[in-house]
Amino acid sequence: MSRLEQLGWCSFFEEQLNDLHPGLEPGRVTADYGRELRVAVAVGDVTAAQLADPGQLEPRPTVGDWVLVTPGGPRGRHAIALLLARRSTLVRKVAGNVTAPQVLAANVDVAFVVMGLDGNAGPRRLERWLAAAWESGAEPVVLLNKADIATDAAASLREATEAAPGVAVHLVSAADGRGVEVIEDTLAAGRTGVLLGSSGVGKSTLVNRVLGEERQRTAAVRRGDAHGRHVTSSRELFALPRGGALIDGPGIRELQLWDSSDGLAAVFADIEELAQACRFRDCRHDGEPGCAVSEAVADGRLPAERVASFHKLRHELESLAARQSGAARLEEKRRWRAIHRSMRRLPAKGEAS
Repeated sequence: MSRLEQLGWCSFFEEQLNDLHPGLEPGRVTADYGRELRVAVAVGDVTAAQLADPGQLEPRPTVGDWVLVTPGGPRGRHAIALLLARRSTLVRKVAGNVTAPQVLAANVDVAFVVMGLDGNAGPRRLERWLAAAWESGAEPVVLLNKADIATDAAASLREATEAAPGVAVHLVSAADGRGVEVIEDTLAAGRTGVLLGSSGVGKSTLVNRVLGEERQRTAAVRRGDAHGRHVTSSRELFALPRGGALIDGPGIRELQLWDSSDGLAAVFADIEELAQACRFRDCRHDGEPGCAVSEAVADGRLPAERVASFHKLRHELESLAARQSGAARLEEKRRWRAIHRSMRRLPAKGEAS
């Protein structure tokens, strides 16, 4: 297996190459330095300028992307000439009040949702992360880290399994290595994984454990609230010893979903299945007569907290869609205003130019 195949190169990307790109070399973005990117190519790593022609590449390349780079110039400098189509994209809404997406990683096969068993783990938080993971097109896997210090690891495992139907859930410990082999076993065949989770759950420590060396800086969580310190400041893709790749990045204190309706349906597949028996096809499971979901809550088959979480995330996505629609209408108004202003500046018919 070639170096690029170990990093995830496959026929999907090979088929995008053609005679229109002579002299360009394929590579994978492994780190983002702002104006420049580190790109893994067949014979090693190169540093490439963000754009070969400013304004030509859209969307902007990110960690995990496959790109074509130009040959090194007089000073050995490369430039990115083309961004290849993505197989999957992990996206969240940017923090704050701005309605815009942020790509966290591209071309990911497995999304490892990491929860810390020192107070970070919780089914409602897990459901949110899983919605984003499913929406990306990647396979979600849950890692319950810090099993070495958990007060009741078995109970946490049961709780997470109930919140993640159809998803593999593993107890692991980055501190003593317990269960960590599941990461390499999952990715060994040239697949790519990304570690997702809040600050302090131990993502960077897991990377160091899998790589067998200290590649990522780590720090202890704060006492009292188990919140982590932002030691990892940027995303980076690491080649694994047995093949495959793993992406690590800064922890996210609050994940805001972006266009995750399909992901939401996957997370709450049990509610979606029950909904098939509701009296009304447009039932919102919020007190309507003949609601099969409400009946399941009433007789104890479905936790009320899970339904409340479903409503909360659905409302969040509906509000986001409304803001997106409003932003699109505003942009259209601005476009027509610009057109009208430009038309007013044109000479009237019959006037001298």
